[in-house]
Amino acid sequence: MNKESNQVNLNYTNYYFIGIGGIGMSSLARYFLSQKKKIAGYDKTSSTITESLQKEGVLIHFKEEVDQIPNDFLNPKRTLVIYTPAIPPMHKELLYFQDNFYQIYKRAEVLGLITFESKALCVAGTHGKTTSSTLLAHLLNESAWGCNAFLGGISTNYGSNFLLSSKSEYTVIEADEYDRSFLHLSPFASIVTSVDPDHLDIYEEEDAFISSFQEYVKLINPLGVCVINHGVNLDVNCSKITYSIQNQNADYSATEIKIKDSAFYMIIKTPEGQFHTVKLGLPGIHNAENALACFALLKELGMPVNKLLRGLESFMGVKRRFEFIIKSKKLIYIDDYAHHPSELNALIDSVKLLYPNKKISLIFQPHLFSRTRDFMNEFVEQLNQVDELILMPIYPAREEPIEGVSSDALLSKISLKSKHLLTPFEVLDFFSLKTRDIVVTAGAGDIDRLVSKLKNVLLKK
Repeated sequence: MNKESNQVNLNYTNYYFIGIGGIGMSSLARYFLSQKKKIAGYDKTSSTITESLQKEGVLIHFKEEVDQIPNDFLNPKRTLVIYTPAIPPMHKELLYFQDNFYQIYKRAEVLGLITFESKALCVAGTHGKTTSSTLLAHLLNESAWGCNAFLGGISTNYGSNFLLSSKSEYTVIEADEYDRSFLHLSPFASIVTSVDPDHLDIYEEEDAFISSFQEYVKLINPLGVCVINHGVNLDVNCSKITYSIQNQNADYSATEIKIKDSAFYMIIKTPEGQFHTVKLGLPGIHNAENALACFALLKELGMPVNKLLRGLESFMGVKRRFEFIIKSKKLIYIDDYAHHPSELNALIDSVKLLYPNKKISLIFQPHLFSRTRDFMNEFVEQLNQVDELILMPIYPAREEPIEGVSSDALLSKISLKSKHLLTPFEVLDFFSLKTRDIVVTAGAGDIDRLVSKLKNVLLKK
């Protein structure tokens, strides 16, 4: 694909999305809606995202059949097709578009085209991409710089995963390593949060996973900057800035992280000096590190520090990223997207730091058979940290079952006295029986559908 042909390749009146309910796909759909294009698409199931898009004028169906495609989208000269890599290659509608010579792009290819002529500020890494990119967009939006943003989550500040500015030269993108999608991007500057191996169903070997990040950072504009977590060893062709909340040898570091009234405060150390009593709007040790990375990137690009500090304090977070569902004296209920052992560790550590004397009941839905297999021992280590564990069946997403890999097998390795394997319906019954101090739901599958129902059960109790 030739990036220089941006205007030609995207000069369509109709855009059809296969997998339109995905968080990244829906932000693209909203972008083309803002360009006054006709939008339609397919998704496997209805969700809050698809319902919102339908209210915004998007035609969506949930049955995988060619005859469900609206007539206006049956002309290949007028219709561009965009699909997510999660769609299987034998999907009926994808095959139809291929057989009839439609122009078809992956989501990441379209993002690459859209952002080629702007200053793309990207966030890559195994963990923290969504929170960091959403915070980055918030900091830009709160300043005179502004931005366009394609986010991997729903911003609490803006109630959307897409921000639009007709005047800004900046575009914020979550650079997704899955399927090597981020190699389609042209970053002007980037944050790299971590390179902990993941998606080994795609990469097979850890070395291949890390090599893809090495390829990615080489794409950063030589005039730009790479803000990288201290200890991550990648070679870049631009300015390299390190950050860490643990290692004071980093270019940007944080000290004296304190909690007061559930709020986080820290001192930020930079090459030019220290900034005291920096208040963060979002709690959590991992979020403090995300905030430090965003602060470093925008300060290196020249944003005034007073704007950065105000933006850090006013940031309200992202849906399903350390999101307080219930916050009262009697009960805390937090929902989080954590689905990798490192993310679970950060989540549990942050909850313990905020509430050191309370017992934690964790409801966890493992995501993917392959990830559960590849990190079985690491999951056991992290899940053993809580006081009560409720495991749900593995969410398969794009995968077929793997023999010997199940939530039951995972649970058998957990040493907790209070551990259970329950379906979503059984979870609601289970939590209607007695009160808890802290309830946490975590996972990247469809556990989010349980949240509002569980909230009602807990409030009644």
